[in-house]
Amino acid sequence: MTPSSADARPFPQRAFLITLAINAIWINLSEVFRYFAFVMGMMREALPTVEGVAPMSWPVFLRWGLWDMILVGVVTMTAWLWLERFGYTVKQALFAATGIWLGVFVIFWFGLINMNLATPAIAAVALPLAWLELAVAALIVNWALPRFAPAPP
Repeated sequence: MTPSSADARPFPQRAFLITLAINAIWINLSEVFRYFAFVMGMMREALPTVEGVAPMSWPVFLRWGLWDMILVGVVTMTAWLWLERFGYTVKQALFAATGIWLGVFVIFWFGLINMNLATPAIAAVALPLAWLELAVAALIVNWALPRFAPAPP
């Protein structure tokens, strides 16, 4: 059966923006914690001969800010689409988080390891923390979007 425009529900703009804002706070806090608590030191230890590895400067922070904004949008939108299709449940939120995690973080760390720009030990710390980050973000979508969306007519 092909869906028609009559089957489509209006986009819950207000609910989506509230959810996006909550996820922006969560994901930014999580990214900063993971980087400063684990990844930065591990990268510097693993690659001592690479000049400027894991730097702390305004251009780097601005690029990571852009990364975080893109990540927040992708995670929130993808989790919302998944939950709209398969149902707003904790189980489905965790499935969505796992799919997003595989498509973003696992590929990212695999690429870094493949190019000898990171070690499996760093990925073994970063990847579970990234999955936890996305699990919480998807659970936020699961909780917030239905809560703030207008009731269907």
